[in-house]
Amino acid sequence: MLATRIIPCLDIHDGRVVKGVKFKALRDAGDPVTLAAYYNAQRADELIFLDIGASYRSQALLIEVVEAISRQVFIPLTVGGGIRTIDDMRKALQAGADKVATCTAAIQRPALLSEGAERFGSQCIVLSIDAKQAGDSWVACTHGGRQATELDAIEWAMAAERLGAGEILLNSIDRDGTRDGYDLELTRRVSEAVRIPVIASGGAGTLDHLVEAVAVGRADALLLASLFHFGELTVDQVKAHLQAQGIPVRRG
Repeated sequence: MLATRIIPCLDIHDGRVVKGVKFKALRDAGDPVTLAAYYNAQRADELIFLDIGASYRSQALLIEVVEAISRQVFIPLTVGGGIRTIDDMRKALQAGADKVATCTAAIQRPALLSEGAERFGSQCIVLSIDAKQAGDSWVACTHGGRQATELDAIEWAMAAERLGAGEILLNSIDRDGTRDGYDLELTRRVSEAVRIPVIASGGAGTLDHLVEAVAVGRADALLLASLFHFGELTVDQVKAHLQAQGIPVRRG
């Protein structure tokens, strides 16, 4: 069993870190450069930055943030939100990102995943899936979760792997910010359907939720936001709890 990665997520809006519930009701969570340095000191395995405004103005701000962070933080950075083209990918990687995540643009033009993998390598390409439950299945949504498609989230994950995506960032819209726990069935079904790593996102509220996401949901990595941003848990506390439950983690 590979070590489970612990990844703080910084949702960026107008140059600030924010956190919401079900992608709405945003509240300020701090300065991204300060938070990134804080998580670097805590030995987080990676950081993910998502531009939830995803406008051309906010994307420019995000690139500035990534440049500032990459000068003082030395853990892998993933940048997403508004990544629409190969040129957008190139700019993010040149700014200091190690990976790029795309969601809406990949649904609109799946070849973007293949082109990105060919140009930069599959290890750089993360497909972000904003999944919303629809009856007994889940559909992939676009535009920050605001628009549902008819695309089955699990089938889309499988297709993305074939196209060249190297990782899946699986966001449960229904669980986001609720602290009710990850959507374990969704996470498990996607994890079992693909061979590439799956990052579970949305709903962490307790340490045991994190254990369940790995033990039941079979996630390869765990994304956390509010539990970290507002000082309720540290990366070390999370890793110690997982390790005590027999789940391997990376120790710096």
